[in-house]
Amino acid sequence: MPKSLRPAPLRLALIAALLGSSLAQANPVPPTNSELDAPLFYQLLVGEMELRSGQPGVAFQVLLDAARRTGDEALFRRVVDIALQARAGDQALTAARAWRESVPESVEAQQMTLQLVTLLNRPADITAPLRSLLNLTPEDKRAGVLASLPRLFQRSPEPRKVLEAVEPLLQEQAREPATRLIALLVNGRLASVAEQHGRALELVRQAAKAAPNAEEPALLALELMQAREEAEGLVADYLKGHPDAHSVRQAYGRALARSQRSADAAREFRMVTQRSPELPSAWYALGALELDLRHPEAAELALNEFIKRIEQLPADKDFDTQEALQQAWLQLAQAAEMRGDFKAAETWLAKVDNPQRSTETTYRRASLLARQGKLDQARKLIQAQAETREEDGRNKLVAEAQLLREAQQWKQAYEVLEQANQRFENDVDLIYEQSMAAEKLGRLEQMEALLRRVIALKPEHYHAYNALGYALADRKERLAEARELIAKALQYAPNEPFIVDSMGWVEYRLGNHEAALKLLRQAYQSRPDAEIAAHLGEVLWINQQQDEARRVWAEGSKRDPGNEALRETQLRLKAKP
Repeated sequence: MPKSLRPAPLRLALIAALLGSSLAQANPVPPTNSELDAPLFYQLLVGEMELRSGQPGVAFQVLLDAARRTGDEALFRRVVDIALQARAGDQALTAARAWRESVPESVEAQQMTLQLVTLLNRPADITAPLRSLLNLTPEDKRAGVLASLPRLFQRSPEPRKVLEAVEPLLQEQAREPATRLIALLVNGRLASVAEQHGRALELVRQAAKAAPNAEEPALLALELMQAREEAEGLVADYLKGHPDAHSVRQAYGRALARSQRSADAAREFRMVTQRSPELPSAWYALGALELDLRHPEAAELALNEFIKRIEQLPADKDFDTQEALQQAWLQLAQAAEMRGDFKAAETWLAKVDNPQRSTETTYRRASLLARQGKLDQARKLIQAQAETREEDGRNKLVAEAQLLREAQQWKQAYEVLEQANQRFENDVDLIYEQSMAAEKLGRLEQMEALLRRVIALKPEHYHAYNALGYALADRKERLAEARELIAKALQYAPNEPFIVDSMGWVEYRLGNHEAALKLLRQAYQSRPDAEIAAHLGEVLWINQQQDEARRVWAEGSKRDPGNEALRETQLRLKAKP
């Protein structure tokens, strides 16, 4: 059809209207009068034409004026969208505020304004739209609005200013019975994000008092544990009164495990398996923790129970049963290796066929070879692994260094880590591992330089503070500085057993035996590690508590036969087992 004869869009619209009119004659509907007068129609048309011609600024102004004149929410929505598509945040906020003023009863207008002031990082402007939104929301739905606030503000670069703006409103809502609990919890979470941990803990206490049977205060207390050790008491109190709150108990166990408190974590998961043996996740966690505690027989019992439970589960598209089994088989291989049953370990490894687990499987096979005196063959097995991604090369070097450390081949381990740091520059974990190898070689100045580099690159790397402080204390050098470094580490990780052990050790070096004993007992109770056993035993021995010292050393030797720190301690003190 020639161009001049093609129906124009307007004509097409008229034809459609006429057809619709003729069809409607059989079933007439009363006409609805439009509020769109000729000037407004023209204004809207101009605005849309300006937008299509690439003039969003002009379109914005024309359509915003029309929206203000009509108070039409769809038109306000359109204007805000135009500004957002043009990446003009200030104009979008201007339109949203005009929307609020023109249609003050609009919930959507309040929500849009609140989102935009948050996106534009204007904490001082949060209060007005939030207050209006809460006032417009039915009382039985206000809790949902409050619950959405932490997610809304999670990316704010100024969380303290957000807290200052929102807290007065949250305090008002906390006085209302229907919203008291959620208001206290949201206030506590925002205070935690703003690093106002003392304030957050007080709000959690109030929430727990307001709703003693609710899980949420205990779960928020769990998040505060790393910053405020008193928060753990709230969790323990809740679990004491609610022994079957398995979701809280398992979350508590995971938090303890992250803090290296394996014995405490195992206790919690053991309780879950006793009260609800049908939960597979608790059996797996218990098995992994028993393995970490060097209890291979207990680990095998738990992991085999996990496999049994997993295989009984109905098919679930959201749960990868095969992947769960592969993880368990790798753990069982490690447990068998720990017992010295290399044939059983290889049997478990033969079951693992996931290519994504190839590095772990290869490392376990290499470890089996090294345990049988075939270290060179073990290293070649790791080195032969293909590198399809950049991280594969890093993982290979880390695995080889770990193999050499376990074989106490410190010089070769250092060389591998040095190679890794040349290839992967400024990797704080690799630098840290190289510093530990340097310490074993007696290169103490180099160790300190490497650890200070880690701290410079990552000031919150608490393991580096701890390692440096412990090394100084162990050499009886700069003890005051050693104590400061370890205290700094504890600020980042309160109650972490290895750091508590270091603080106990520096107190011992300073001659504070009573404080040292208290700290070392705490560390050993949370994680009965052989090296912590060596330290605790030494302080007990010096304090004329030889029988208890021998018992602690015996427990450490049973878990880790041939541990270097234990053997050296007993030889130096001339303490016969």
